[in-house]
Amino acid sequence: MSIRWQDYPNEGLYDELINERKNPRKPAKRLANYLAKMGSEELQQRRQLADSNVQDMGVSFTVYTDEGNIDRAWPFDIIPRIIPAKEWEQVANGLKQRLRALNMFINDLYHGQEIIKDGVVPAYLIEKSKNFRPECIGVKPAFGVWAHICGSDLVRDANGQMYVLEDNLRVPSGVSYMLENRAITKRVLPEVFSRENVLPVDDYPSQLFDTLAALSPRRVKQPEIVVLTPGIFNSAYFEHAFLAQQMGAELVEGSDLMVDTDDCVYMRTIKGRERVDVIYRRIDDMFIDPEAFNKDSMLGVPGLIRAWKKGNVALANAPGAGVADDKVIYAYVPKIIEYYLGESALIPNVETYLCNDAEQRDYVLKNLDKLVVKPANESGGYGMLVGPHSTKKDQDTFATLIKKNPRNYIAQPTLSLSTAPTLVDGGVLEPRHMDLRPFILQSRGLYCTTGGLTRVAMVKGSLVVNSSQGGGSKDTWIVDTEGK
Repeated sequence: MSIRWQDYPNEGLYDELINERKNPRKPAKRLANYLAKMGSEELQQRRQLADSNVQDMGVSFTVYTDEGNIDRAWPFDIIPRIIPAKEWEQVANGLKQRLRALNMFINDLYHGQEIIKDGVVPAYLIEKSKNFRPECIGVKPAFGVWAHICGSDLVRDANGQMYVLEDNLRVPSGVSYMLENRAITKRVLPEVFSRENVLPVDDYPSQLFDTLAALSPRRVKQPEIVVLTPGIFNSAYFEHAFLAQQMGAELVEGSDLMVDTDDCVYMRTIKGRERVDVIYRRIDDMFIDPEAFNKDSMLGVPGLIRAWKKGNVALANAPGAGVADDKVIYAYVPKIIEYYLGESALIPNVETYLCNDAEQRDYVLKNLDKLVVKPANESGGYGMLVGPHSTKKDQDTFATLIKKNPRNYIAQPTLSLSTAPTLVDGGVLEPRHMDLRPFILQSRGLYCTTGGLTRVAMVKGSLVVNSSQGGGSKDTWIVDTEGK
């Protein structure tokens, strides 16, 4: 049975491929026509091919459960999301603007704190910040950059407007899945991919390597770069290994490194010790150095912060960068951009209510059934209340949490997230909600991925896109319709 786009149920939603008149959007015309001719049976076969590729390539992630850690194959939908290149150029500029300002903000917080003195950001927000690290005060990382790798989550509302939903500045993950999604799509839909002018994404590993190499404290031709992982039981271990392999860097655990009496970091190898210049760390601040933070940590490297402060090793992202990875600070980002850059934000924030403000808190408590409530520093979709999908018991629980610690919660309207056709059981295409995580790099220069990781809520009507909560993903095509 062939696909009839006139039967596609996207009423009242902004769909990335099919407009409100049930016609394909301009960049998606060739893909939509191709899918319509293919039919549901062949679509099912292509999905099976994709699943086989996921298994063969070993693309997986780990889910933490009460019963233990479960390793799962990466959930992938074969129907790509398409964004025109002209629109993406504006988005990329907005994301670069945002990271520049956030890095200036972080640097200011660990030095003069001028933005606080000028009354733009309240002092108590930083004093009560879970991720402000007093140990980092006065440190001067290369180029004044603390967050070298950022993953900002974008959403589009029912009117087609793109918003930044949140910024991930501590240990952002997912870029390996963006790259693997592209590799799988090329195998599953080779005919249509080759006919589209899809902008490439495969330069990310080299861009990441160059970003990290620029941080090296030693002026050497080949700086020693390592990826520091917590180990095989971490949910993102696949990505740690993937990126190390793609960059030609060593994948190490804390026990592979040591800090000597010269306050330099060395890697233990079968040939002896080798000096390490840059560490791309995928371990949270509190576990990277038992001398400086959590004394019981077995994951980190004793003395690492001492070596970093002496300027003998670069850490990406730098400890303390998470102070800006806070959903309360998120509400101030447009003001932060204006303060440091003298510019208006190119991409708007989602309207946000701060529960530490009495008036806004009162509004939130009266409208818990309509709002999305988020803790300030959780990730992965954990600890959230999605009001329209919650019970009265859930709402009462969150009301208690908010009253107990108002600084720790924000609330946002429940957006009608954009959708795209997604292949479900029976070879049928149905709309599913999604977001998008592009990745932005900064050291000597700035770089933004061409598109990013599109995450999909595979359950009908759900707004939760995280893979740990049952979400999936799609390839993201940035299509240059003017270049052909």
